[in-house]
Amino acid sequence: MKARRCCVLLLLLLLAVAAVAQQTQLQASQPSSQQDAQGTSPDEPMANPARPTVATPATLTPVGYLQFETGVLNATGSPGLSSQFSLNELIKYSFSRWLQVLAASEPYAHSRDQGLSSDAAGDVDVGVQAVVHPGEGANPTVALSYLGRAYAGAAPDLDIASFKNRALVLVSADVKGFHYDANALFDELLDNGVRRAAFGQTLSVSHKLVGDFGLTGEIWHFTQPFLRSNAVGNLWVLTYNASKILVLDCGFDHGLTSTSTQWEAFAGFTYLLPRRLPLRLGH
Repeated sequence: MKARRCCVLLLLLLLAVAAVAQQTQLQASQPSSQQDAQGTSPDEPMANPARPTVATPATLTPVGYLQFETGVLNATGSPGLSSQFSLNELIKYSFSRWLQVLAASEPYAHSRDQGLSSDAAGDVDVGVQAVVHPGEGANPTVALSYLGRAYAGAAPDLDIASFKNRALVLVSADVKGFHYDANALFDELLDNGVRRAAFGQTLSVSHKLVGDFGLTGEIWHFTQPFLRSNAVGNLWVLTYNASKILVLDCGFDHGLTSTSTQWEAFAGFTYLLPRRLPLRLGH
């Protein structure tokens, strides 16, 4: 019954996003004073999704534009949890082509374990990402990032425990038609006053399919110091570029160790607000 409810919610989300995509395409097809004869602007910004992979691109979002990454996740077979359905949101804003701020949240999570259920919000994390080496093509872009917990939510964690502080090294590049994002993560975990260090590595590789569709595969690993184990997973994502500012996604992740969440299904979208804000530091 719960799986059916989750499928219905996912379908409704995709239908709503498809309606937004259709409206966006209609608006984009109407020429304006800032568009050329073909009705497109050479300076039109493009969304730069980080969801739903574990890896984050080293490249930043377009300068001066807010980007929203919204999705739903249904997980089963996680340590200490039989299932969890959650909403997640990530907001990004780049002040320049070197500097970006971001905020991640889990507004709602419905969790079940041993016949008991709970509803709660998850953590809110805020941070910054800075490009230290801009690249192009096969020449990789390298960035550093920091995230810190601004609010500690009550929702139970999945296999990757929530962090108090996180530092990342990010590398992204395009090689022979493939795009890759590789991250090294260094986390500070806190559990009942006890602090532990955790480490993670992720590698996602994307390739364009037919038309506006794309496929992404990812392998990721995190240490689990409180469980004295490791979480490893394999993730696959199908994306659809509805427009330059709207990207739809859906996919699944399968855990490869006994302390990994065994199955996760997700769907969502990345939307770049098509209105530039005045808060910029230059290029």
